[in-house]
Amino acid sequence: MATLFLGMNANAARIDMVDVSNNNGYMSTAEYVSMRNEFGVKAVTVKISEGGTYKDPYAASNIANVQAAGMYINGYHFARYATKAQAIAEADFAGKTAKAAGLPVGAVLVTDVESQEANNQSQATNDRNNAAFMQEIQKFGYRADIYTSGSWANSKMTIKGKTGWIAAYPYVPAGKNWYSTNHAWQWSSTAKFRISYGGFDVSQLNSNYYTAGQKSKVKPTNKCAVKANNQKSNKNIYKPDASAKWVKETKTYTLKTAVKLRTGASTSSSVITILPAGATVKTDQAIIQGGYRWVRQPRFYGYGYLATGPASNTLEYVKSGVTHTYYTVKYGDSWWAIAQRNGLSMTTLASQNGKTIYTTIYPGQRLVVR
Repeated sequence: MATLFLGMNANAARIDMVDVSNNNGYMSTAEYVSMRNEFGVKAVTVKISEGGTYKDPYAASNIANVQAAGMYINGYHFARYATKAQAIAEADFAGKTAKAAGLPVGAVLVTDVESQEANNQSQATNDRNNAAFMQEIQKFGYRADIYTSGSWANSKMTIKGKTGWIAAYPYVPAGKNWYSTNHAWQWSSTAKFRISYGGFDVSQLNSNYYTAGQKSKVKPTNKCAVKANNQKSNKNIYKPDASAKWVKETKTYTLKTAVKLRTGASTSSSVITILPAGATVKTDQAIIQGGYRWVRQPRFYGYGYLATGPASNTLEYVKSGVTHTYYTVKYGDSWWAIAQRNGLSMTTLASQNGKTIYTTIYPGQRLVVR
């Protein structure tokens, strides 16, 4: 079945599917169209919910805009369950939330199993819980699957052939079709798209499961751009910086203010998430470069990086909190108008809000202007 998705560069990992969540902010139809036409994206999987209470605020707009862009749509639920009863309850919550957000019947609704709750369970318990979730989710008319890391597959939980969406990030993706017997392989969390801000999780599809069980009918309009962008994304994107030296540091930090956790030890690296004040971070290495002291946090797959302060800070987290000034977008506003009103360039205004000047803004949205 993998032959259904062969691209022009057989030696490179393909960008067949992108997954998005509230961390990516509002995504316009134009952004999804660009992903399809210039990067060869066929399907998008959007976050629907987490645990038993959280509903992703961008799920409905992501679903609508992906469909408007003419791509296959799926959803995922970030699992927090530790028991069979909790798994069934979370499946009911995810199914109802997906229905309300507009996820169409027949789409895949994945259970994303990577939490500490799952890490604390035996393989047999995780298998039982995952099976209960997937059985329950099918009652809503959705197809089921499991997302987890390569290190957890068939270790923390059983992932059989012809099932599963597996995450594994090699330094150089090209040259090997990882997890070819599974439905999908997520090979990067830092892929860049031309008109979208930040890094994205991207996957190669090794079956037609995430394209409605049929050979994809999605066709890019610029095949040359797809080939070039695909090759660019595969070029040593995880090669570590050799200009500075990492040192061992096993330590637990308690953050005094919110901090951006990044994909690399640089302020230009993509933001994985924003850690709130009071959060604890366990680190294994530290480095001083680019004017900051950085620490490395081992994560479910790969690492996250955060600055603990200026390069002169060698012990505690000393960066002081930052007070922002916000502006609430009104009907008729534009990036240009808001930027001019606050003495900023459009690019600066968009960047400090985690967006680009091509991102749609809408009335009621709050933007950082100071």
